[in-house]
Amino acid sequence: MSTVNEIKKEIVMTRVNEINYVIVEISGRQFWIEPSRWYDVNRIPTEVGKEIVLNRVLLASEKSGYVKIGIPYLDGVKVKAKILKHLRGPKTIVYKMRPKKKTRKKQGHRQNLTRILIDSINVTKS
Repeated sequence: MSTVNEIKKEIVMTRVNEINYVIVEISGRQFWIEPSRWYDVNRIPTEVGKEIVLNRVLLASEKSGYVKIGIPYLDGVKVKAKILKHLRGPKTIVYKMRPKKKTRKKQGHRQNLTRILIDSINVTKS
C-alpha cells in the first residue's frame, strides 16, 4: 500500500517534450488541452495579448501513453496561454410558458467568452 507522499513523488515528470495533452480546470470547467490550439473559455478579466499561466492541471498524459493524475492538482506542471480576443457566444433562447394562464416569457442570453491560445505545457522538477 502506497502513501500519498509516494504517489506525489511518482507524479513528478522530468521531460518537457513528452507531454501529449493535459486536463486543466479553468473558471470552474475542465478542458482537454493540447499545445498550439485555441479554446473558448468563460470570460477571463485580462487584457487582450497578455500571457497567462494555468496551474490547475488535473491530469497529464505523455506521448508514451503514461498518464499522471494529480491529488487534486499536479505540482510542477504549468500551461502557458495567450489571450487572443474577448467575444460572445451564440444566442440561447429561454422560453417559459405556463399553460392555460396566458403567461409567456421569451428571453435571450449570450455568454461572455475569452479565446485563448495554448503556447506550451511546461514541466518543472519539484
